[in-house]
Amino acid sequence: MTATETITTTRDATAIDLPWNVVVHDDPVNLMGYVTLVLMKVLGYPEQQAMALMMEVHQAGKSVVWSGQRERAEFHAHQLQAHQLKTTLEKSR
Repeated sequence: MTATETITTTRDATAIDLPWNVVVHDDPVNLMGYVTLVLMKVLGYPEQQAMALMMEVHQAGKSVVWSGQRERAEFHAHQLQAHQLKTTLEKSR
């Protein structure tokens, strides 16, 4: 009989995760001014930026209002949902 030797190698694989997008969708309930105020309050955007995003939601049906790390994106999405905005998360491409 021959003795066999087992060699174990370990590799560390690290990949950078793609950013996550917080998407606000148009709905028939919330007024445009309210959506603008919520974006200013929750995301800290100046009025002009919040208005531009709100108009994109209104005209295109949705808008990516924030993009970044998943945990932070989930936090923002929950805050926006707490203000009754229809919000989803999607992985950036």
